[in-house]
Formats: sequence, structure tokens, C-alpha cells
Amino acid sequence: MAASSASGIETGVVGDMTHAARRKRIRKRRALAAALLAAAMLLAGCGADGAGGSNGIDGAGGNGGGGRSDGGRLGVVTSFYPLFFLASEIGGDRVNVANLVPAGVEPHDWTPKSRDLARISQADLFLHTGAGFEAWTDELLDGIDAKSGVMIVEASEGIELIPLDAEAGSDEHNHEEKDDHGQEEADGHEPHGHGPHGHGGSFDPHVWVSPKSMLQMARNVRDAFAAADSAGAAAFEENYRALAGRLEALDQAYERELAGLPRRDIVVSHQAFAYLCRDYGLNQIAVMGLTPEAEPKAQDLKRIVDFVRENGIRYIFFEELVSDRLARMLASEAGAETLVLNPVEGLTPEQEANGDDYVTIMEMNLQNLKKALQ
Repeated sequence: MAASSASGIETGVVGDMTHAARRKRIRKRRALAAALLAAAMLLAGCGADGAGGSNGIDGAGGNGGGGRSDGGRLGVVTSFYPLFFLASEIGGDRVNVANLVPAGVEPHDWTPKSRDLARISQADLFLHTGAGFEAWTDELLDGIDAKSGVMIVEASEGIELIPLDAEAGSDEHNHEEKDDHGQEEADGHEPHGHGPHGHGGSFDPHVWVSPKSMLQMARNVRDAFAAADSAGAAAFEENYRALAGRLEALDQAYERELAGLPRRDIVVSHQAFAYLCRDYGLNQIAVMGLTPEAEPKAQDLKRIVDFVRENGIRYIFFEELVSDRLARMLASEAGAETLVLNPVEGLTPEQEANGDDYVTIMEMNLQNLKKALQ
């Protein structure tokens, strides 16, 4: 790839992405601060007894976290789709589940609003990953009254988390921090960090992308539901076993069908597949960092194009909830094609209408991985 080509990438797609990402971070921080202030005022008006059930989860759990106003069902709020899937499958008709991030919305782009804090405060349980994916969680949960009684569940507990590469994480974070400071100081706002790559910790948070991790998360959800509703423990166990059977079959398919393939490297647009790669012996080469809005540098793009050419990589993977523009441009430069590899952070409206779920999307991922690794 010629130097002029690399420069064109930097001043074109990458330049657009840099400015858009910077503006998006600032908007998200302002929106979160405003939401927390509005939510605090709203909850103060509701009173300590959690009255005002219309602000709960479609009427469920609207009694300050401990109530079962919807036919005795647990009121559950989940942070994003994988946890909504687990809660719905395991809870069955004993739970009423509300998911915060709507279908078709990329979770990295989403910011909670005041009504979301009210929903959580009036639920029986709130499920989040606990691995730092939801960078807004700590600030949001600080706004919840300790008397609400909501059970906070970290679904990733028991999973061996993958530490971020300290040197690479520091370089990317410092680059973003510098850009943020310049923009925000110009706006008259103090800079405010959100952890490496826009996530809230020092570990890769994309735990659910491996079926092995999802099995552990399913166990955690089952246990939390049983603790909150002991009378439903047998039903939760039965539902869990049915789901675990699907997840175990998916895990076995990945192990069996990827084991004998000649290639092990996958080039992905978003660094979201570390747990999948660890568990099934693959290696990811990521165009962007842990968030799809991370800012790639021209030299990194040139390195990836060179890697694709030198290693005969035939496909560059992209995901459906973010633009495929950069992946398609890199594929064109390198003489490769593009394929979808879905991190299952959410469903599109079409997938939702078709009845797709975590398992069916991961089955499609497996077929595309097999095609790329032949």
C-alpha cells in the first residue's frame, strides 16, 4: 500500500471518524450528567416508598424493588441484549424483563436517561455484565437510593477476564484523552475520563461473545433469580437446563467445526472477539479498539492491509450495528472481501422480527468463520 494511499485513508475515513467520535463522547457525557440530575429529582418526587408504578417495568416491580405488582412476577431490568436474552429464557413467565438498549441501537452509542434510572430503582433486579462494558453503570447506580431494594447482579462473575494490553491500551487511551481535553477545554468543560477505550475497566468486557462464557453467565442469572424468588427456583432451574442444552450444543459445534480448519487468524473491524478467540484457538487482528468509535491510525490500517495481503486473508469481518465503510475500504485495498461477524451486542429490528436470538446469531457467525478460515 503506497504512502499516498495511507494518507488518503487518514484524511478521509479516519479523519471523519475522529471528529465524529470526539463529538459523540462529549454529547454522551453531557447527556449522562443531565440524566442523572433529572433522575435524582424524579426519584425524590416519587418518595421512599417507590410509588408511581407507571415509571416501573411495564407495571412490574413498581413497589420500590421489592414489589410484584404484575401477577407476582419479578421485575427485571437488563443493560443490553445478551442479558435480556438470558433473563427472558431463564425467567420465563415468572419474570417481566425490560431491556435498556433498544433493538437496532449500538450499545456503545447509547446513553441512559432519567427514566432508565427510575426503571432500575423500581425493579427487583438489575443485570449488567460487571466487566466494564457499560461504562455508565457506576455513575448510574450511584444515583439509586439504597432503600430501593433492587438487587444488582454482575453476570460476568466467575469468568476469567482477559486483561487489556497495557501498552496498547495506554497508547490509545492517551491519544483519545488528548483529543478530548482539547475539545472539552475549548467548550469550557473539564475533561472526564471513562476508562480505556470508552469502557469502565482494565479488562476486555466482551465476555458474552463466547458460548463458554454465556454458560457461566446463565448460571449466574439462574442463581440470582432463585435468590430473589425462592418459590420459582425449580422453574428457573428447568428453564436454565433447557437453555444450557442449546449453549452446550453451540459450544461443541464451535469446538468441533473450527478445530480442523487451516487458518486461525481473523481480521475484525471491532476488537470484540477476544473471548471467542481464547476459547476456540483463534487470533483476532482488530481494525479498531474495544469500542467501534475508537480512532484507528493510518499506520495501523496500513499494517492490517499488509497483513491481509501477506497472509492470504480472504475476508475482513464487520458488524451490523455500525458502519461497514472502513471494513469495505480496507478489503478493497487488500484485495479481500467482507463478511459479517456479529458480536451480538444487540439485534436489528429485522432479526428481532425474524425470531433470531443469541444462539441463532452465533450459529451464523460459525458458518462465516468456517468460510473465512478454510
